[in-house]
Amino acid sequence: MAREERAAWVGLIVSVIAVAVYAAVIAGRTASDAVDSVDWLTPMLWTIIGGIVVSIVVTIIWGVVAEGGSLRGENAADERDREITRMGDRVGVAFLVLGGVGGIALCALDAAPFWIANTLYAGFALSSIIGGVARVTAYRRGLV
Repeated sequence: MAREERAAWVGLIVSVIAVAVYAAVIAGRTASDAVDSVDWLTPMLWTIIGGIVVSIVVTIIWGVVAEGGSLRGENAADERDREITRMGDRVGVAFLVLGGVGGIALCALDAAPFWIANTLYAGFALSSIIGGVARVTAYRRGLV
């Protein structure tokens, strides 16, 4: 498995786990408190930062194990890897834009910061997950 494909798998799996953790924490907090009084910022930041850090660490560790302890770059990205990454980014950015537009619309409607932030977070999460699915699918089935 190519280095870029491993990174796509790691990003996808970690994104799903991070979003699930955030959703579980927020669901637990909103079950007992009103949405306007829930502390959403701390768990949001922790899951975003934690997801990034875990993705980097797991990608490095998996790469070292898969390449027999060598990081010399024998498995460098080729044109196909770059094209798959570009395609995944294009697919994912659509959801990032939708989250941004949704956040702007909620600002215009004077929605609570909770809803605005979570709409933006949903856009980021969907961008990461759906872009990751597109990358992994392209590695398994090829670009069309």
